[in-house]
Amino acid sequence: MSRVPLPYSQKILDLFRNPKNLGKMEDATVSAVAGNPACGDMITFYLKINDQDVIEKASFESYGCAANIATSSIVTEKIKGIKLEDAWKISWESIAEEVGGLPAVKFHCGVLAVGALRRAIRVYYKNKQASPEWLPAELTFEEKQALEEEELARVLSKKMKTSEET
Repeated sequence: MSRVPLPYSQKILDLFRNPKNLGKMEDATVSAVAGNPACGDMITFYLKINDQDVIEKASFESYGCAANIATSSIVTEKIKGIKLEDAWKISWESIAEEVGGLPAVKFHCGVLAVGALRRAIRVYYKNKQASPEWLPAELTFEEKQALEEEELARVLSKKMKTSEET
């Protein structure tokens, strides 16, 4: 059986080979996980945030494909040195554009990266027991997608365990 490689841009391939900001951050102010171990795409974002709500440092850990690593890398590059409110405004479409486009079957990687970022921001404010007026009360599309992927993984894992027991 022949497999046709996905049409990744040169930028995706470069970031996959040489990701920016890869690795766990020991002194992170906040971290958040998003992903689906069943499909293999998992991201943990680490943010170091100062008292003015500016992201001083950002890093990530990823288990996934080239698009997952590239989009996570781009997100961490874009958010360093900006306020949380501005980081919140980053869209998965702008991330996809920044990496030179994503194959349709890989759009979820951009959504997942932005979902992980937004989850980290939401956790940060929850920990501070604060809610700025720009932070929506309802979960965004990206956050919902991250949660749906996790729920799908739980269901699949449960079904796999059930079938192994029979």
